[in-house]
Amino acid sequence: METQEHIDKTFKKLYRVSQRFTSTFTTKEEGYISSISDGIIEVRDLSTVSYFELLKLPHNLFALTLNIKKDSVQAVVLGDYTSLDVEDRVSCTDQSISIPVGFELLGKVIDPLSKLVDADQEVKTKERYPIEKEAVQMIKRDFVKEPLYTGIKIIDAMIPIGKGQRELIISDASLGKSSIAVDTIINQKDKNVYCIYVAIGQKKAQIARVINDLKKNDALSHTVIVAAPADTSPGMKFIAPYSGAAIAEYFADQGKDVLIVYDDLTKHADAYRSISLLLEIPPGREAYPGDIFFIHSKLLERAGKRAEKYTGGSITALPIIETQSGRISDYIPTNLISITDGQIYLDRELFNKGLLPAIDIAKSVSRIGGKAQAEVLKKIAVKLKLDYSQFLEVEVFTKFGAKVEKETQKLIDRGKALRVALKQDRSKHISMPMQVAIFFLHNEGYLEKLPLGEVELFIDKFRLHLETEHQDILQAISTADHMDKYLISLLKTVADAYAKEWQS
Repeated sequence: METQEHIDKTFKKLYRVSQRFTSTFTTKEEGYISSISDGIIEVRDLSTVSYFELLKLPHNLFALTLNIKKDSVQAVVLGDYTSLDVEDRVSCTDQSISIPVGFELLGKVIDPLSKLVDADQEVKTKERYPIEKEAVQMIKRDFVKEPLYTGIKIIDAMIPIGKGQRELIISDASLGKSSIAVDTIINQKDKNVYCIYVAIGQKKAQIARVINDLKKNDALSHTVIVAAPADTSPGMKFIAPYSGAAIAEYFADQGKDVLIVYDDLTKHADAYRSISLLLEIPPGREAYPGDIFFIHSKLLERAGKRAEKYTGGSITALPIIETQSGRISDYIPTNLISITDGQIYLDRELFNKGLLPAIDIAKSVSRIGGKAQAEVLKKIAVKLKLDYSQFLEVEVFTKFGAKVEKETQKLIDRGKALRVALKQDRSKHISMPMQVAIFFLHNEGYLEKLPLGEVELFIDKFRLHLETEHQDILQAISTADHMDKYLISLLKTVADAYAKEWQS
């Protein structure tokens, strides 16, 4: 009897002890690498993996699933794949790539996985966003109606950009595409616009120059740089613009205006083509996979202006494309021209003449930017476009030295003076009120009366004169709803007095 009582007590004691412990069991599906080739791995024994899922590899590496076959999956390694071996174990993560996002990223240079480039460690933030995300629904969007000033006269006046617009920058190599984008970022200083510069496949020296330009102009504090240099894996180049878009969406979700530059999508398309060929996906035109249009349209659709009742904010995208020998009819350029809301085309002939920025007005357009343009600048710009288009029609006569009528010669003189007025050095940003004042000089015929060699100096001195003596006029222009007679009379009085002084 005593023995049975002792057994019961012991059992109860063991039962109480067992209640303190809770056992949890987790199951994790694992596969193995069956082959490795140029950054692409084939993995077997993963039955539940999904497209665009992140796979965990040895050596703290990850891979992105891009092709699912009947008995295996193919993924691109995000990083240095040379440390991997066949038979290495691979596990599912049940999630897509997500990166840390937040204001803590401002002023930092990170890779597409949000790791600091110079420290190889993640930036610690409170939130994470997936890099692949559906674009904002149409019902939550608003019209593009606010201007985003680049500080570049020819763009702000004749190819205006609005907040939420997608404006393509396109030309051959080394004509100033990146310079225009970087100058636009610099011009957003103190304008409450956050900027993201995504470098895809650029040389490290080029990325370093961009960082140096931003530092020198005190513009790095409102900018995030996402760098996937030329020597990184195709997988990192492929996800770079998506990472940039995720960071931009975080800022927009906080009601902020964002500018994102993709420099450049030609190299992004090349990286995707390389991956697709290694994945044995059937090639299409120019060996690009059939879904390359979808890849870029889905990316750029994430830009836009959001309605105020849905957090507000906007994402303005400036994708950059490099052409070969000026061929804008190639596959990737035509795709992106059809996706975006306009393009800024740079011409080699203008560049060689020193007419910088070398923007060809005839091939450049902004389809929706005019709706966001300030009324005072819009009224001035109408005459500019007319004069410039008429000049382009008759400019051919100047090449052959043909004798022309007096009226035609007047058009040529006006056009030449306007072309000089549109010239602008890098990093010399011009405010909207000052642009109005400069183009007023052209519209009223002050510039065509000068020798062509004096036009640039005349404009520079006039700018200085306004900045030092007539800040009140510039202030009046900046707050004006339209170009009324009072403003015109103010500008005319100042311009007349200055022209008279210049002649004397």
